Amino acid sequence: MATETNPVILHSFPVWLPQTQTWMYGQVAGLQALGIDARVACERTENLDQFRVDNIYCLANEGWLRKTWDKGLRKLRVRRHLDFVTRTGSTIGARIVHSHFGNVAWANLGAVRRLGAKHVVTFYGVDVTKFPKRFPIWRRRYEQLFTEVDLVLCEGSYMAGRVVELGCPESKVRVHHLGVAVEQINFVPRQWAAGYPLRVLIAASFREKKGIPYAIEALGMLSRATAIKLTIIGDAGSEPESQTEKRRILAALDRTGLRLHTKLLGYQPHAVLLHEAYAHHVFMQTSVTAADGDTEGGAPVGIIEMLATGMPVIATRHCDIPEVMGPALAHLLAPERDASAIEYILRGLLAKTETWEALAIKGRDHVAREYDSRRQGLQMGAYYRELTKAT
Repeated sequence: MATETNPVILHSFPVWLPQTQTWMYGQVAGLQALGIDARVACERTENLDQFRVDNIYCLANEGWLRKTWDKGLRKLRVRRHLDFVTRTGSTIGARIVHSHFGNVAWANLGAVRRLGAKHVVTFYGVDVTKFPKRFPIWRRRYEQLFTEVDLVLCEGSYMAGRVVELGCPESKVRVHHLGVAVEQINFVPRQWAAGYPLRVLIAASFREKKGIPYAIEALGMLSRATAIKLTIIGDAGSEPESQTEKRRILAALDRTGLRLHTKLLGYQPHAVLLHEAYAHHVFMQTSVTAADGDTEGGAPVGIIEMLATGMPVIATRHCDIPEVMGPALAHLLAPERDASAIEYILRGLLAKTETWEALAIKGRDHVAREYDSRRQGLQMGAYYRELTKAT
């Protein structure tokens, strides 16, 4: 039951929950596990067998007339928010609406005003970099958002800086790392011996910003001296840009001769990703800034999870990835789009396998200090209580 010290928080998110956004589940489920009254308002649901949480309010479950009217008014631009968010928030007594992604927060401004609630927004990447570059109207929209919103959360220092550059007052911005349940992830430092295939894992959607072709090029160069077994978890979406990236990835596999040594598993449940992680030696996340401005914004949660398992991670100096890796693992970061540098780092890692356990411990310790879901959930709860006390 909600109280002054435990207010109702309504998390607004269009779809609960796509396969590729497990970090959203971690946030809400983690808050609920701490006794924080976090609820979800969405337009439709999917993958509930994997991402079920308590108190999901879904517009798709409303009566036909009500949901058609609500969506119709938005489509006709009579209003940009869904009255469903207002009705749900009013019914449950929400004191705070927590919008996920900046574009969702802007659309929710009218609903939050009508509720008289506090408003929190978390930015994730595409909303910070791609939208303002590709669609200048978002700069004006964000100016309005930053005037009205009460608290802006960013995954890391890099993203926070970009949000401030867009016009958000620094006083409203907080760095709040995404968390994973570290204690639930087994720690198994990897071991590899020369003469055996190096098993490499990549897990990402097929989008330009993920930089998968550069990882493949580097592995192709490395394969001249070391046998490679590559597994890729992920696939293209229906968007033309994603399909184009898939063709680039397949072409890179053919060009490097790695196609016959690669398992393409497509999208997989999170449990399969973790299972595969323990069967591999190295994880690669060679993210880049896409031509349209799209970036990771912060950093992929996959890096956090793989470090927690004890696996070495090869990544790029991109957005907040260096912050997630930590200073002790900075030597495992390459410049963006530099396959030669990535291969050089891989060769250096393979030449010093005796250091792998120490690196694994440093990575796990860094994640436990800065990215543990319980710690991050407690901090989020403190933010919520601070906002409601200021009412």
